[in-house]
Amino acid sequence: MRLEVLPVEGIGDVRPGDDLAAAITGAAPWLRSGDVLVVTSKIVSKAEGSLVDVPVDGNERAVAREEVLRAETARPVARRGQTRIVQTHHGFVMASAGIDASNVDRAHLVLLPKDPDASARALRTTLRERHGLDVAVVISDTMGRPWRNGLTDVALGAAGIPAIRDHRGEVDPYGNELSITQMAVVDELAAAGELVKGKCAQVPVAVVRGYLDAPLPTADGDGAAVLVRGADQDLFSLGTAEARADGLRAAARLADTAPPPFPVLEDVDVQKALARALAAVRRSATTTFDTEPRRAAATGTGAEAATNAPRYRVVCRAEPTTTAAAAALIALGADVHRLRAALAAEGLPSTMETADDGQGTHVVVAVG
Repeated sequence: MRLEVLPVEGIGDVRPGDDLAAAITGAAPWLRSGDVLVVTSKIVSKAEGSLVDVPVDGNERAVAREEVLRAETARPVARRGQTRIVQTHHGFVMASAGIDASNVDRAHLVLLPKDPDASARALRTTLRERHGLDVAVVISDTMGRPWRNGLTDVALGAAGIPAIRDHRGEVDPYGNELSITQMAVVDELAAAGELVKGKCAQVPVAVVRGYLDAPLPTADGDGAAVLVRGADQDLFSLGTAEARADGLRAAARLADTAPPPFPVLEDVDVQKALARALAAVRRSATTTFDTEPRRAAATGTGAEAATNAPRYRVVCRAEPTTTAAAAALIALGADVHRLRAALAAEGLPSTMETADDGQGTHVVVAVG
């Protein structure tokens, strides 16, 4: 396969109501069927009127931008300093909900297209029906990536091309069957287009030629929406603050004699995890924690008993104190709950029971 990535220059400033298909074909009379058209979302938004009036400077501008961000946010994900990572109503997770103040006059902010897939389909239909061009359309925007510096363009909308190339079930040259490989080709094409568009050259459209080796189907396809990973499959769907709050709520639901109400991590080094939990709690606890090795379970015999038994017991006693006995028991209970929450954070299940061995009431936490 040989690819060409060609800039479409001379489109000029786009205003609400402009005919994008006419602007693109006028600037690129060399466009031909089978090309992939990569269109920056900003000119789509401008043409569709997805703009918001804001003050040009001062505190009023910052306040107005904050209001726009709240309106465009479906869910906050993370925040550090002035940077906000949010999920938009489209499902995209990106900085500032994709709101942009670049390449537009200061009296306006540019929002993302309301339905990028629908915008891609509409542009493709117009190019086919009015200009006789059967092309694929990818609407792109710039995003950051977790764990990676730098930005890249990705697809927000697509028409006339599958968003994903699914290699599952194929066999590689070594005879291995591929089981998870699904390539986000429209993201790759969007990134390729950005190489010739740039950010300051006022080239909002690129053409990728040579990727499609067959006539395009009449159907537009499922669009780029299929690239949005659902929360049930997303291992990182929660932001830092959300995950912390969710963990605190889970800790509040710890039952005395039942495993924690959330999944227990597998392959945990119990001894090291227990040590970390105890170290975390001892910083503020007034309770003494004595760890004992595992004991056989009360039910079952032999190997069954060993398998069912907790791996460790932590005997928790209130420190000698001159305060009232009730206050000492309250402190003991609070420290025990802190320990069990810390154990849960390490992926260790625990249960508890109270006992009295003649030396005062204490709590036994069975771990693992």
